[in-house]
Amino acid sequence: MARPVTAGILTVIGGFFILIGGAVFAFVGVLFLSFLGIFSGLFFIGLVAGLLTMIAGVLMIVAPKLHTVWGALAIVMALLSIPFALAGFFLGFILALIGGIIALVWRAPPEPYVMTQARTVPPPPTA
Repeated sequence: MARPVTAGILTVIGGFFILIGGAVFAFVGVLFLSFLGIFSGLFFIGLVAGLLTMIAGVLMIVAPKLHTVWGALAIVMALLSIPFALAGFFLGFILALIGGIIALVWRAPPEPYVMTQARTVPPPPTA
């Protein structure tokens, strides 16, 4: 397979759970805003982490030459989801982490060696 599809799919699914966890965390932040008057943008970092994780998963499939960048981004966003997105209900954290690790260790298959037939070139004409 010429693309890290497994890594991309696991990362996208993990990013979805992180996004849902971030939405729950942001909802709690809005409740704090309405009841206590405390507002912080930190509550919305989980939403951004989930979106970036899903984008990294898609880019693993679309642009496989940069699989190490997308894998590292997925791992960082999975770690960032622990305090800011309830770790994606732990399932999102695990899936994004595994997808990022698979993307980091993935290697493109070697190009097939194509053997060509040697062509004989006629000798130059003699005068």
